[in-house]
Amino acid sequence: MAKAAPAEQLRLLELQALDSRLNQLQRQAATARANPALAELARQLEGTDSELVATATVLSDQERDLTRAEDDVQSVVNRLERDQKRLDSGTGSPKDLTALQSEIASLTKRRSDLEDVELDIMEKVDAARAAKQAAQQRKEEALERLTAIEATRDVELATIEAEAGSVSTQRSELAATFDAGLLALYEKTLARRGVGAARLFHGTSEGSGMQLSPGDLAELRKAAEDDIVFCPDSGAILVRFAEWGN
Repeated sequence: MAKAAPAEQLRLLELQALDSRLNQLQRQAATARANPALAELARQLEGTDSELVATATVLSDQERDLTRAEDDVQSVVNRLERDQKRLDSGTGSPKDLTALQSEIASLTKRRSDLEDVELDIMEKVDAARAAKQAAQQRKEEALERLTAIEATRDVELATIEAEAGSVSTQRSELAATFDAGLLALYEKTLARRGVGAARLFHGTSEGSGMQLSPGDLAELRKAAEDDIVFCPDSGAILVRFAEWGN
């Protein structure tokens, strides 16, 4: 059975406290990195990107239709102006002038119809522009929230990293003061069990949080003070305190 002075076994609890703190800081860092709000905002941004592309495509199509409608109206206006000048000049036979008047009337109706189409498309363009602007605003708002949360996360991670560095230094300095054999046993136990050393107090192992059975306590009473004993549940080195078996 491995042995270590009771005082040395007691100091293992200091080492365990530092290791526990390091584990806690690692969990805190993992939690900060896995913030569900970040994933949700990333999904929102992906959605707004898709929406922005879709609204931009609709706007482009509507603007192209508007340009075509404007060209159609302008073409009719040009013909109307040309025909009106011919009519005003009075050049041509009465039959030609009558035909010209009829064409002007037809073109005037055509222009009115095309202008109605143009106005309808203009309304669609305005709606498409508003939709694109709304999508852009949603993207900017989501990006702003994401940036704020990332900044908070980065500050938290920096704080955790600074403390972890300090605790790691303390841990290294403390570990260097232990007998190599005892330290190796502790670290092997820590690696396998997750807890290297735990206090046994009033019959309860703080490694498992469980009350030891009368049989286990009876076995522990047979061990010498410098014997290294282990928790039957957690596998951690049990550090026996005064009244540990009561």
